[in-house]
Amino acid sequence: MNNKIRKSILLALPLAVAASSTLADDYQVTITNLTQAQSFTPVLVATHKAGYPVFMPGSPASADLEAVAEGGDISGLKATLDASDDVHETVASDGLLGPGQSVTLTLDDSRRFRYLSLVSMLIPTNDAFIGISGLKLPKKKNNPVTVAVPAYDAGTEINDELCSNIPGPVCGGAGMSVENGEGFISVHPGIHGVGDLAPGTYDWRNPAALVKIERMK
Repeated sequence: MNNKIRKSILLALPLAVAASSTLADDYQVTITNLTQAQSFTPVLVATHKAGYPVFMPGSPASADLEAVAEGGDISGLKATLDASDDVHETVASDGLLGPGQSVTLTLDDSRRFRYLSLVSMLIPTNDAFIGISGLKLPKKKNNPVTVAVPAYDAGTEINDELCSNIPGPVCGGAGMSVENGEGFISVHPGIHGVGDLAPGTYDWRNPAALVKIERMK
């Protein structure tokens, strides 16, 4: 290798490293369960373009969101998001996130996809879920965004609080119900003791979760 070629390679290395660092920019999203006795099913997080609501309070829930809110099944919503040109990436946690526990997920950076959405079911409930829909990501490192997240009612199932209609380790019931709920997404009213769940144990006061989003590079 002659000196001219070697010099060209050495001059190009800093540029290559800089480009690699830019492409490797990522975000950490930490979700903390603030409830006393509710668990979160696997948390699904997506980055996407503006104007792409995963859900909208006051409007009916999609069939994909219904599956999340009633059964903790994120597979349909994840597949829909992954198939959209408006979505950059989806990631999900594993297993249940218990009271007081936290989980951190990492997402890639993209200049064209600057918004974040998040959903996860609360169990034991009929159709409660925590959710963020279209939150703008922080642009700078060391400038995290922390959001207190309420629990929403998907409005797809009656809040009868019967274990036969509630999945998970506490109740072991059906994940999906044929009953119709309120018909629109609203802030969840909590557990009232009308069925099998004791409000002194399973009720909560919003916010139900704390979400911290931090740019790492």
